[in-house]
Amino acid sequence: MFEARTYRNLVKTDDLTPFRVTIRETDLFILANRKLESETREAVIRHRWYIEEYIQHRPEFRTSLVPIRDDHHAPKIVREMLKASRLANVGPMASVAGAIAEFVGKDLMPFSDEVICENGGDIFIASSKERVVGIFAGKSPLSLKVGLRIKPGDTPLGICSSSGTVGHSMSLGKADAVCVLSPSASLADAAATSIGNLIKGKGDIEKGLNYGSAIRGVKGVLVIVGEAMGIRGGLELAHLGS
Repeated sequence: MFEARTYRNLVKTDDLTPFRVTIRETDLFILANRKLESETREAVIRHRWYIEEYIQHRPEFRTSLVPIRDDHHAPKIVREMLKASRLANVGPMASVAGAIAEFVGKDLMPFSDEVICENGGDIFIASSKERVVGIFAGKSPLSLKVGLRIKPGDTPLGICSSSGTVGHSMSLGKADAVCVLSPSASLADAAATSIGNLIKGKGDIEKGLNYGSAIRGVKGVLVIVGEAMGIRGGLELAHLGS
């Protein structure tokens, strides 16, 4: 999500092995029990191929900014993106980063019981230990000052973010950070975009929280605009320092 990728210190851990896999636009940063570059590369290529081939036959999957008709014959990752799009009322590609993180992360779970897969600021996490994920919010004074405490019983989990002030991802709003938690990282990604589109200023935080928490499958929502922050749902905050 953010060009410099400086947010890759957001997950605080010293017990896992970090590695990176990049294939075209997909740039994954992964933490696992051991390096799994070949397994990750194979998974990325496979899931990208499913999406790219589907776009060849149905171009509106890539271009539409609103949900499109479901397709029960589509590959699983595509069906998940179509479902997330419908629930969050955005185009299917609004969920692509979360979907790749989730599907690649799940493919790695047979090789490692601890998997954290980050894709452009969108995270899939499966962990047997409590983890803290920091919130990067650009120039907001709250950026990297607060984090989310993730309990092992809540994983696998998607933790996805959208911003109208940071990075190149499309957002129609002005939030410094919208963070969504869901068992589906595809849905968390789509919902973060949908909520972010509503936030034009601090006065819209409550509206964004209400809207996001009503999306079926969303467990929690956090919105930061400047020095203001609002949370809703099953979120436990952690202080990251002064």
